[in-house]
Amino acid sequence: MKKFDLSVLDLAPVKQDKTIHDTFNDSLDLARATEKLGYKRFWLAEHHNMASIASSATSVLIGFIANGTEKIRVGSGGIMLPNHSSLVIAEQFGTLDSLFPGRIDLGVGRAPGTDGLTAKALGRNPLNINQHFPKQIAELQQYFSSENASSAVRAIPGEGCDIPIYVLGSSTDSAWLAAEFGLPYAFAGHFAPEMMAIAFELYRENYRPSARFPKPYVIACVNGIAAESDAEAKKLSTTLYQAFINIIRNDRKPYAKPVDDMDEIWNPMEKAHVMNMLRYSFIGSINSVTEQMKQFQNLFQVDEMMITSHIYEHHARVESYRIFRAASEVLMSNNTQKVS
Repeated sequence: MKKFDLSVLDLAPVKQDKTIHDTFNDSLDLARATEKLGYKRFWLAEHHNMASIASSATSVLIGFIANGTEKIRVGSGGIMLPNHSSLVIAEQFGTLDSLFPGRIDLGVGRAPGTDGLTAKALGRNPLNINQHFPKQIAELQQYFSSENASSAVRAIPGEGCDIPIYVLGSSTDSAWLAAEFGLPYAFAGHFAPEMMAIAFELYRENYRPSARFPKPYVIACVNGIAAESDAEAKKLSTTLYQAFINIIRNDRKPYAKPVDDMDEIWNPMEKAHVMNMLRYSFIGSINSVTEQMKQFQNLFQVDEMMITSHIYEHHARVESYRIFRAASEVLMSNNTQKVS
């Protein structure tokens, strides 16, 4: 089994009976905890007009998390690039990299991260996104380069900064693009699993080596809910299921507490839809999630697993990440023993 790193995707979840101030403090505490556990990176995702997610000002929140930690890489998973000017993002991340050298990642995606009406309010033009998104990535690379010093338009801070760019996606379009640019590729398996296998295959087969990334690099984002027992993890997972039911019903309220019986909330059609969207979710005790991670890695051979945990109680979420770290160490230990 291929060795893999473990990272965190945090959506800055807003929970019922909690404030957004609580959300940000919990995110910082989680970042500090996962840093101590040896997680590689801590990413935050741009979303808008959602009462359940507070990471809309993603660059600002990255600065808050990076300032409160010491060594874990902090970045975007991702910035929805068509929502912004390339120059503004180059300046923001150039500022972050200047404040926290060598610790900032820039993951970029083309989705709106919201609904159509809000996307319009953000100034997106849906007619040119597919053409403009690759151009924006090239613009970012240019702004970050030292060679841009002679340009009439410069990103200061930003110019000459060592900021890796990651392409995010949930389709084969993003896989082709990441391969063409010779950039790492992160797939949103936590909500759009259907095309993950073919996307990874296309990316690897068509990868064009770049100076910074001579080999393809694959990150899979998956849902993870671990607890002391399978039964406890199953109950904790009902917060995740309720969140996805709310998406289906276009009800964007904060995350709910776990429940004893989801069948009182969803109907059979909704359940089937949610379970399909969440097929790559690791849920259970340490023994269960270890086996689930093993099966997943044998299938996809990723370089990195990025865990996102929709768990209502903060202490349980931190404990879940501790269990996943322990599970990964078991897998790596077993793998080393087999090799030797």
